[in-house]
Amino acid sequence: MKLLVASRNAKKLEEMERILAEHLDEVQVVGLDDVADFDEPVEDQPTFEGNALLKARAGVAATGLPTLADDSGLCVDALNGMPGVLSARWSGPQGESTLGKDDRNNQLLLAQLDDVPEARRTAHFTCAVALVHPDGRELVVEGRMDGTVLREVRGSGGFGYDVLFVADDRPGLTTAELSREDKDAISHRGRALREIAPLVGALLRST
Repeated sequence: MKLLVASRNAKKLEEMERILAEHLDEVQVVGLDDVADFDEPVEDQPTFEGNALLKARAGVAATGLPTLADDSGLCVDALNGMPGVLSARWSGPQGESTLGKDDRNNQLLLAQLDDVPEARRTAHFTCAVALVHPDGRELVVEGRMDGTVLREVRGSGGFGYDVLFVADDRPGLTTAELSREDKDAISHRGRALREIAPLVGALLRST
């Protein structure tokens, strides 16, 4: 059985495949680079669930394969829940900047929180994971990881805002400083994937 994971982000795809393998060892996971190109939808929904379903439905329509897609982001309390669904494109188009997208997003977030005291730098990551089956069945789950935003980047692992985020479950280390196993155990994506993986397995085996 094949399962399409609708992502081209190599680090995210590796993380998702690793966690799914704990429950779906009989399923071959393929990414977007493993299938014929198709028009990927613009992530224009106001919720993580909406964007995840949008991508999963597009994958099924284009390939005929059961498709798993996620949408995730950092929700900062002092910014009224932003960047939220805009996390990946918080700093806008690259323009003349020589920095990578993650670096630009992190620098903008640090600037926006510059005068926010430590006690109010609380935030959480949210991840919605959606499965859409060719027969029309759909599943959606969400995972969450609470923590705080630092004043400087630390660590070289992970991606996105990991270098700025310290999870409540692993104080003292950013999620970019955690081992893969530690991060998988507490991350928003890890929690969502562990919840949905057995459901995906049961759904695929029932067809």
